[in-house]
Amino acid sequence: MSWNQPAYASPDIRDERVSAFLTRVYAWMFVGLLVTAGTAFAVASSPTLTQALIGNRLVFWVAIFAQIGVVFFLSARVAKMASTTAAGLFLLYSVLVGVTSSVVLLVYTATSIFSAFVVTAGMFGATAAYGTLTKRSLAGVGQFMFMGLIGIILASIVGIFWQNDMLQFVISVVGVIVFTGLTAWDAQRLKQMAVAMPDGRSGTFAVVGALSLYLDFINLFFFLLRLTGNRRS
Repeated sequence: MSWNQPAYASPDIRDERVSAFLTRVYAWMFVGLLVTAGTAFAVASSPTLTQALIGNRLVFWVAIFAQIGVVFFLSARVAKMASTTAAGLFLLYSVLVGVTSSVVLLVYTATSIFSAFVVTAGMFGATAAYGTLTKRSLAGVGQFMFMGLIGIILASIVGIFWQNDMLQFVISVVGVIVFTGLTAWDAQRLKQMAVAMPDGRSGTFAVVGALSLYLDFINLFFFLLRLTGNRRS
């Protein structure tokens, strides 16, 4: 996707535009995480909903494929979609992730979940700040991490049919590395997007940008939890 970079009267105006855009991006990302956490807690606290999710695999897989569909639709229609539609789809996606992630609250201890969240927040904050502030182009890093992401997806598919503890460990370690790198790359990409996006489209682009960082955060959290978390007895 490409945009024609507009001309600005001064660097100050450009910096103000970037700052305003990134503020909206991170605000939407925070809202999405809150919605996911609230939904996960609500589902995990309801025996009826939990039984419906665990006892009926069709419900679980429908939610998974719905998430994938929302991501592709938002990414493909970002240049034409109204900001209210994009926001609604992002919130829907956050709810769906909360539904499918509710089992995490049942599998891992509260202490493990909290510890993984704190570590994730620290790693995400540091790498996002680096990606935003560095003058070095991270395009090469992003391409390499994207190839790693494809490898994780393929290995995860193999892991569904071949239950192997070492394979799961390797997937988790690589997952942490990949999503740490993607966080830095996405942060830099969003800074560039703020300068180059069309006028009047900041609302929709901010939501799609928030989705990118949301995905980085949530996946980093899950991989760290798999590595360090203690399961309930």
